[in-house]
Amino acid sequence: MQGKTKEQFVHSVFESIAPKYDKMNSILSFRRHKAWRKFTMAKMNVKPGSTAIDICCGTCDWTISMAKASGTGKMVGLDFSQNMLDYGAGKVREEGLDNQIRLVHGNAMSLPFDDNTFDYATIGFALRNVPDVEQVLREMQRVVKPGGLVVSLELSKPTWRPFKALYYFYFQKVLPLLGKLIAKSYEQYRWLPESLISFPDYKELAEIFRRTGLQKVEAYPLTFGIAALHIGVKGNSSQESKTDATTHS
Repeated sequence: MQGKTKEQFVHSVFESIAPKYDKMNSILSFRRHKAWRKFTMAKMNVKPGSTAIDICCGTCDWTISMAKASGTGKMVGLDFSQNMLDYGAGKVREEGLDNQIRLVHGNAMSLPFDDNTFDYATIGFALRNVPDVEQVLREMQRVVKPGGLVVSLELSKPTWRPFKALYYFYFQKVLPLLGKLIAKSYEQYRWLPESLISFPDYKELAEIFRRTGLQKVEAYPLTFGIAALHIGVKGNSSQESKTDATTHS
């Protein structure tokens, strides 16, 4: 699926799975997604008062984590699925963060914010679902301030060969059945592993980060490579990026 067709299909997927999204996220990640986010937050080192936009924020777990780390900085959670935002809004209220977090129904391909607005732009487990990865990264880079961070935490492809076969069996055969059993969504969870097949591996994604102009790019494969963290820094507009990507095994 390309362009608008993919966008429409992805929208229908996330609208339908919103009620079971958090439970299925645990299953999808072998219950490692919270540890991955904790590692990511440590690498981001969010300063008090920092601002951030969490793109494709889903049910707002990462948005809430950044709000707590910042303490006072304004956060935006943006998603094109209103059902996801509705579930996220409930979590935001429970945490008492209504005044700090603003939820926006919008499109990652065209962010409704001015240049140089945020200290961080993040996207979690969603970059592989967008119609154009480079366009989304350019938009994320546009809305962060010079020196700000563009951060992606995403499922990836295993780097340890003995683990690959087991992982792909689980992802392609077992996961859709779990989706049918738990979320009543066989077709949607059959599509999720398919979305990963054509997605770049962590080294290729690091190159895409660099190609969009991001500097000091770092890439961290996590849990045998089934996920990966990528961080890039927005340079000054007058600077040209000549920094090599750094990858970590």
